[in-house]
Amino acid sequence: MLLSLLSVGTPEFSRTLKRNCSMSPTGLAKVFGALAVLVLAIGAAFAAAGAWLVLPFAGLEATLLAGAFLVYARHAADYERIELAGGRVMVEVADGMSKTRYELEGARVAVEKGRVVLRNGKQQLEIGRYLGAEARAELAAELAKTLIRGRTP
Repeated sequence: MLLSLLSVGTPEFSRTLKRNCSMSPTGLAKVFGALAVLVLAIGAAFAAAGAWLVLPFAGLEATLLAGAFLVYARHAADYERIELAGGRVMVEVADGMSKTRYELEGARVAVEKGRVVLRNGKQQLEIGRYLGAEARAELAAELAKTLIRGRTP
């Protein structure tokens, strides 16, 4: 279904979609830090008992834990911000360390079954990747309703 925003004034619509993070990066850093200290303490105890070869593997495990934490922390704050204003749809996507902003003409915004797709000529942008199927359908319905309200005088 293709809906137009070029008619009468566009109602305000703004949504920020974020990842569902069960633990904050600070909390995860504390847990990973505690695990690293525990692993290194066990490795040191084995090294003191004469099994020194355990310590390098404990260090490797602590290093891998730090790497896993960095990957998690880099994407914990990812989001999509969708705004409708002045006949234009603006989408800001934060993914890792990069932020990208898209501005699409309202006349080329499509809301399809089960997914939300924004189109501007040949450019196509799917939004709602952090939502489950049910929440994505709710977003699509709400966006369609807002677009229809913007068309009616």
